[in-house]
Amino acid sequence: MVMEKYHVLCGVDRHDALAAAVKGKKVALLTAASGVDRTATPTWKILRDMGVLSVLFAPEHGICSNLQDGRYQDEQDLPDPVFGVCVYNLGSKGHPRLDEILSGVDAVVYDIQDVGARYYTYLCNLTQVMRAAVRVHIPVIVLDRPNPIGGVKIEGEILDEQFSSFIGEFAIPTRYGMTVGEYARYVNVEKGIGCELQVIECEGWKRHMYADETDMLFVNPSPNIPSVNCAINYIATGIFEATNISEGRGTTRPFDMIGAPYVDAFALAEHMNAQNLPGVIFRAAHFTPAFHKHAGAVCGGVELHIVDREAYSPFAALLYLYDALCRYPEFEANPAGLRLRFGNETLSGNFDPAAVLAASREKCARFGEQIKPYLIYE
Repeated sequence: MVMEKYHVLCGVDRHDALAAAVKGKKVALLTAASGVDRTATPTWKILRDMGVLSVLFAPEHGICSNLQDGRYQDEQDLPDPVFGVCVYNLGSKGHPRLDEILSGVDAVVYDIQDVGARYYTYLCNLTQVMRAAVRVHIPVIVLDRPNPIGGVKIEGEILDEQFSSFIGEFAIPTRYGMTVGEYARYVNVEKGIGCELQVIECEGWKRHMYADETDMLFVNPSPNIPSVNCAINYIATGIFEATNISEGRGTTRPFDMIGAPYVDAFALAEHMNAQNLPGVIFRAAHFTPAFHKHAGAVCGGVELHIVDREAYSPFAALLYLYDALCRYPEFEANPAGLRLRFGNETLSGNFDPAAVLAASREKCARFGEQIKPYLIYE
C-alpha cells in the first residue's frame, strides 16, 4: 500500500507572498539546484519572469549543484547566457565585491535546501548576505524550506565559537533541529546580526515530518546527499571528512558507507553492532571509490542501515565509529579539521563515547529551550 504523503508548500511555492515581497524591487538571489518550486521551476526563473532578478550568487558546488566539495563555478562579470544575469561565487570569505554588488539591488533573497547539519557551508553563506545587507541597508527575504531530517531531534556537540569557520559559525549543535528560516531568525537576534529579515514560511510542514514523508520534491542539496537517510547519516559520517577514512564519496552511497583499505569490515561491523545502538544496523561493506579518497582501492568498512529513524541517534554512531576507527595504526586525522566539524577538541584525545553522548544531551536540551522564541512550526 502506498502511504499518502503530507502536502507541504515551501516558501517559493507561495507565489503570491513572494510576488508581494519583491514587487517593485531589483533583487539578488542566493540559490542552488535545490531552489525550485513544487513544479521543479527554479527560483531564479520565477524571479526572472517576474522581472525582478538582477544578480545571482552561487554557493559551494555551484548554482547547479553539479560540482564536488570545495569547488566553485567559473565567474565572470557578464550576464550568464543561461540565467541572463551575472553569477558570483560566495566562498568562505564571501565575495570581495559583495557590498558593492548588493548596493545595486533593493533586496537579497535566499532559497537553498539545507540538510540539518551544522557543518554545511550554506548556513554561513546565509549569514554572509545577512551581514552585508545590514551594511548596505537592504532587507533579506528567506524562502523557507523544511528541515529534511525533521525539526524535533536536536543532538550532537555544541560548537565552541573559538573554532568558528565556514563549516560551522555559531554555537549550535551538530543536528540543530531548525528550518533555515528559523535559524535566520535565531542568529539575527541572538548573534546580533540585526538585518531587516522576512521569512516566507512553509505551509503544511510539522516538525515531526521528514522530507520524504512530504510531497515536496527532493533535489540533492549537494552532489553527495542523494536521500533523506543519507542526510541523517551525514550527521554520523561527515566528521570523517577530516580523516583518511573514506566517507563514501565516489560511490553510489556517499555518507551511508565509510571505510578504508586498512579496515577489517567484518570486525568493524561486529564491534559496532555489539554496541546495541538503537535504530541502526551496521553491515560489513567493501567498496571501491571511483574518485576522492582511496580512489580505485578496495575499502573495508560498514554501511549504516537506518531501520528506525526515531530511535536512531547518528551522533551516537559518530562517537562509537570514531572510537573504533581511530584505533587502527594507519588511521590519520587533521586535528584542525576535526575541531571545526566536531566543535571542540574532544576527538583529538582519549574520550568515552557514552560520557560525551550523555553530556551532549544535556547541552542540546538547553539549546532547545533557547531557540523556542524563534521557532515558526509546531
